[in-house]
Amino acid sequence: MSLLRRLKPVHLRLALRIAETGKLQSAASDVAMSQPAASRMLSDIEAHIGAPLFERHPKGMEPTEIGHTVLRHARQILRGFDSLDTEVSQVISGRAGTVRIGSVTGPAVEMVVPAIRAIRAGSPDVEFTVEVAPSTTLMRGLEEGVFDFIIARPPPQYNSRLYRLYPARREVVSLMVCRDHPMAGRPNVRLKELTGFEWVIQERGTPIRTAVEGAFHSHGVAMPPQVTNTSSLLVALALLENSTTISPHSHEVVQLLSATAIGAHVTRLNLLEDILVSPFFVITQKDRQLSAIADRVVQETLARL
Repeated sequence: MSLLRRLKPVHLRLALRIAETGKLQSAASDVAMSQPAASRMLSDIEAHIGAPLFERHPKGMEPTEIGHTVLRHARQILRGFDSLDTEVSQVISGRAGTVRIGSVTGPAVEMVVPAIRAIRAGSPDVEFTVEVAPSTTLMRGLEEGVFDFIIARPPPQYNSRLYRLYPARREVVSLMVCRDHPMAGRPNVRLKELTGFEWVIQERGTPIRTAVEGAFHSHGVAMPPQVTNTSSLLVALALLENSTTISPHSHEVVQLLSATAIGAHVTRLNLLEDILVSPFFVITQKDRQLSAIADRVVQETLARL
């Protein structure tokens, strides 16, 4: 560590150029200093090392055994400095870095994924972390610094003055069923026609569950009596298979599934009534400065509102 504190990048660059050119004068010119200054610097380096780095021959300067050792490490150190300089420049300019995003399900599909693809097209070295979770979990993560920003519905107990809340939008809920469901393909299906079927739905208190319950009640229809509660999409898909079960999900999730191989087995009901979830927001903390790349991702995300 004592040696590292004494040696500077210019010392290492000079030593490397001497080894490459074999001449002190050429090396001095390459690192933009006079030959006397380069000679004094080489003497300083050898004094710090405690041994000569080069042997002087009529045809030029050749590294000693210790010189070869120093030069090998010098190359690694300078590559590290060059890499650091490049990475810092990219982070400052918003072309690299890490971004941690939390989101509820629908916006994660419709907004976060397209934003990531747009950023990656011009900045492939950005590292993304995306976590999908309930709003209360996301708000706690934002507060603790786990996320740079989140897309969520702030619970009532959170002080909105501590956060920046960007324009909101409502989620639409779609009802997903097996393709051979008796109501599949029918136009203008009404909620009152669906109470006799089994439902698989998120737990009470979740936004989609609240929206579904509100839709039934606002149309004077009782909630279906047969309900399986789960937040797992995999469990919901398993329960839909070869059954007449109905499962509500955000419209974006149903669209995505329809575009995959899963779409061969499930479909969306043509529901007449709208089921709308309360608005979500893009949220950052007011007292935390976003990095350049995180701010770019926020702007790309907002562009999809």
